[in-house]
Amino acid sequence: MENNSSNFLRNIIIEDLKSGKVNHIQTRFPPEPNGYLHIGHAKSICLNFDLADEFKGKTNLRFDDTNPVKEDTEYVESIKQDVEWLGYEWDNLFFASNYFEEFYKRAVLLIQKGKAYVCDLSAEEIRKARGTLTEPGKESPDRHRSIEENLDLFERMRKGEFKDGEKVLRAKIDMSSPNINLRDPILYRIAHATHHNTGDKWCIYPMYDFAHPLEDAIEGVTHSICTLEFEDHRPLYDWVVGECEMANVPHQYEFARLNITNTVMSKRKLKLLVDEKVVDGWDDPRMPTISGLRRKGYTPESIRNFAREIGVAKADSIVDEKMLEHFIREDLKLKAPRTMAILQPLKVVITNYPEGQVEMLEAENNPENPEMGNRQIPFSREIYIEQDDFMETPPPKYFRLFPGNEVRLKHAYFIKCEEVIKDEQGKVIEIHCTYDPETKSGSGFTGRKVKGTIHWVEASQALSAEFRLYEPLILDEQMKAEEEEGKTFLDYINPNSLEVQQGFVERNMEEVKAQDKFQFYRHGYFNVDSKYTTSEKPVFNRIVSMKSSFKIN
Repeated sequence: MENNSSNFLRNIIIEDLKSGKVNHIQTRFPPEPNGYLHIGHAKSICLNFDLADEFKGKTNLRFDDTNPVKEDTEYVESIKQDVEWLGYEWDNLFFASNYFEEFYKRAVLLIQKGKAYVCDLSAEEIRKARGTLTEPGKESPDRHRSIEENLDLFERMRKGEFKDGEKVLRAKIDMSSPNINLRDPILYRIAHATHHNTGDKWCIYPMYDFAHPLEDAIEGVTHSICTLEFEDHRPLYDWVVGECEMANVPHQYEFARLNITNTVMSKRKLKLLVDEKVVDGWDDPRMPTISGLRRKGYTPESIRNFAREIGVAKADSIVDEKMLEHFIREDLKLKAPRTMAILQPLKVVITNYPEGQVEMLEAENNPENPEMGNRQIPFSREIYIEQDDFMETPPPKYFRLFPGNEVRLKHAYFIKCEEVIKDEQGKVIEIHCTYDPETKSGSGFTGRKVKGTIHWVEASQALSAEFRLYEPLILDEQMKAEEEEGKTFLDYINPNSLEVQQGFVERNMEEVKAQDKFQFYRHGYFNVDSKYTTSEKPVFNRIVSMKSSFKIN
């Protein structure tokens, strides 16, 4: 673990070890395989693995696969890939479905103790009878069935004699409990569905609140770390462990989940974006999934550092998205080569440069990291610059190219705008300049100074490239509107979340591979896209723009 900053969970573990309450640390990361992991899961991954690592404990990767209707092996494989990509190795790989027989035996034990019963009410009837925060619930007519009848019905449920929703197994706790989770919660439901791991062996499946504490107990988990929404479920967690007479007694601890500005963190909503083809898959760079962040260009180091820096709290809060961007900039500033790319090309003809001549100029790969060395870049009579680096009638303090003005070309010469070429509609399509051969970069020229420096790409050897610029899919203001007007969040998709531009990069980029990362002057950090890049044309995803006002205190 690289960051030993204190938090309340770490302090609990220290005290538990000191007091002898536990003599080892066993944590787990328990995702449900019903979607891809997102940045919120990354916080939980880092927390569980880092705590175990610090105290020389172990962490299991365990799939809470108790709902065959929503789960898939695709999600299982993606989760394993994401955890490994983040840099963690689990000690054991478990599936809740491997414990189904044990869960069943524990449910039978509850029935034998008079602590569980088979109920014929529908899900809607159970919900209505549960009561409110101010009114107690109403007992099911089936609550006082005999133990023998419940055992018989539960066994018949397992054999498949009843239809989906026809019966459930409920805990018999307290229908007047101030904690609604203890008002005879459902432990098992019928689902005639093929399970990704157990096939058609089972047609009854345990509910999460029943399975999860049993899984922790079976695996000897010492600290079951959950997000804050499970705090009200903790009494039920303890009831299940105690009444099922588990040898190991795990304890649940809750921390605040990660919320980030302008970011959708609901797995249900993320799946809807995929299903409705708003995005091109779970790994779309606009998605906050780990696979989406990876494809966009985030590094595992940046995500780990972000997760550790935001810390662990007991109260919900919202983290500025700029904080995540800060950590990828910090990680890439010494790793990513600097190079020049033109996203919106405007051709420049240097009229006094010899026709047919191409000279090679020297350029450093990363001025902040001299060990990355230098490269040779071609220069000739025709180059491309950015369209917004030229204005025919500039405002005050515009120091880039305009008629009569002189600027420096990065790594090259001073050029001066002499003539503007337009098409029939009056659009500028080309500018003619002259250059001063005495002003070559690195020559020590001190005759005069210019206020502006612009980047460029030599035209004859330029490599065509596509650039994808991203903005949030949904803005926070729009999500508030959803709540106010009763619309779905799909009504508020940002139409500017993806901007595609066609331009050029230096010829030395023709051998780039997926996931290669670069800093393009003035434009920001970019990653070679793994889905759309071809041998003929690279596609670059902008990871993050160049600068931010965000600072870590």
